[in-house]
Amino acid sequence: MAHWRDSARSVRLFFLDFRACFPLLILLFHIRIWTFILAVIATVFFTALERYGFSLIVFLRWLRAFIAGNRKIAQPWWKR
Repeated sequence: MAHWRDSARSVRLFFLDFRACFPLLILLFHIRIWTFILAVIATVFFTALERYGFSLIVFLRWLRAFIAGNRKIAQPWWKR
């Protein structure tokens, strides 16, 4: 029996997070070598994200901030 405090935990399949297992489910429906390679790469990617404490949304926000850089301009260059 699970306690209500366990409701916030993420779903796991052995040691993998459920987001990392989803590409393996796609592999089961379309068994090809390229799908296997894609599933392994996606599983490694999601496992690495979880290892560093990122969710996919947080990682995409971090990537956007990294690409934008440190300098933020409030006005466009054509209105100066």
